[in-house]
Amino acid sequence: MSVTGKSLGVLGIAVVVAMGVASCGSSGSSAASGSPSTSASAETWRIGLEGPLSGSQSALGKGMLEGAQLAAAQVNANGGVLGRKIEIIPIDDAADPATGVTAAKQAISGGLSGVVGPYNSAVGAQTLPLYLQAGIVPIRLTSDNSTDGKGFTLQPMTNQIAPVTADALGKFYQAKSVGILYDSTQNYTKSTSAAVKKKLESAGIKVTSYLPIKPGLASYAKALKQVEAKKPDVIYPAVYYPEGAKIAAEVTVAPKGQASVRCLLDYASYDSGYITDAGVASARNCDVVGVPAPSDFKGSSAYISAFQSQFGRPPGTWSPYTYDSLNLLVDGGRKVGGWDATKLTDFLRTVTGWNGWTGSVTIEAATGNRVPATVVVTTVDQGGAFHVSTAWAKAVAAPY
Repeated sequence: MSVTGKSLGVLGIAVVVAMGVASCGSSGSSAASGSPSTSASAETWRIGLEGPLSGSQSALGKGMLEGAQLAAAQVNANGGVLGRKIEIIPIDDAADPATGVTAAKQAISGGLSGVVGPYNSAVGAQTLPLYLQAGIVPIRLTSDNSTDGKGFTLQPMTNQIAPVTADALGKFYQAKSVGILYDSTQNYTKSTSAAVKKKLESAGIKVTSYLPIKPGLASYAKALKQVEAKKPDVIYPAVYYPEGAKIAAEVTVAPKGQASVRCLLDYASYDSGYITDAGVASARNCDVVGVPAPSDFKGSSAYISAFQSQFGRPPGTWSPYTYDSLNLLVDGGRKVGGWDATKLTDFLRTVTGWNGWTGSVTIEAATGNRVPATVVVTTVDQGGAFHVSTAWAKAVAAPY
């Protein structure tokens, strides 16, 4: 069984949603007993949204939550699912595994029919097994391949991100040497930086530095000075956006017309919070490996208009992905007549040509990953917004 050309979000995209966000995001409904496939209140299906809703990555988490809330509001405006409304349950993991485990256990005990998230791979390594053991199917946003097979994802994975990154460094930026900094505390940044390093070296590109750093420092000037001293053509920091913003503000940029160290930040830095933290001028010092901006997807204007109407602001970086994740999960629930984990898993493994805000979705049955991935190189424009680099897209014939 497969889903071809199906997009639930479009059904309600033009609807001016009368339901308040609180009705989608409240966690105050009473929990119901019963099997995991029916673990919801009598009035609603409770779908968790796990992400960093507090802490240094809270801007990212807020965009995730609002994407899911918009999708739920539209589903509810069109009659709900199997006679019930969708209720989004925020699960705040603060980008911390221990916090995530506590929050996930609490949400599971309250009753969940499904979950979207988490985002951070180190958190997902701990919380995804909890959901699966409880008979709850996750639509995750993790990118480290250690989470392959633990639910399903519309996000790119390390084995999809690393080749695009290495090719961009070598073929697009034409680097003969690259200096790497990486966050040594996170599963994703460790695995992806190692994969990029290996691919660069196999292509004959010299890795002049491979420097571990820890998040949360006030400045990375000392580490940058150490890397820049070896005069790489490009610096590639594999760090999350709070650190990426500091690095972008401190990286050496030579005057126009002179050779300069260029900076390509890893996918982990791709979020609007990076631009906010760095400031537009500093954010423009680095390109960022990422996904298309919410407005870069074909046919995105209706989705963006609906989001703006609901929340009074533009969508977050990951809003389209949680929007589509919720709709894909709901579509599966409708097709199999509930939330039984075995039936839902069997269905989602067959998804091909499902269409949403982020384009066409096909799921690789063995891993639960999306193929092909939506990995791109992005730039920050003068207005302070991410967009796919037109020069990169032209060089690699990307459809953006």
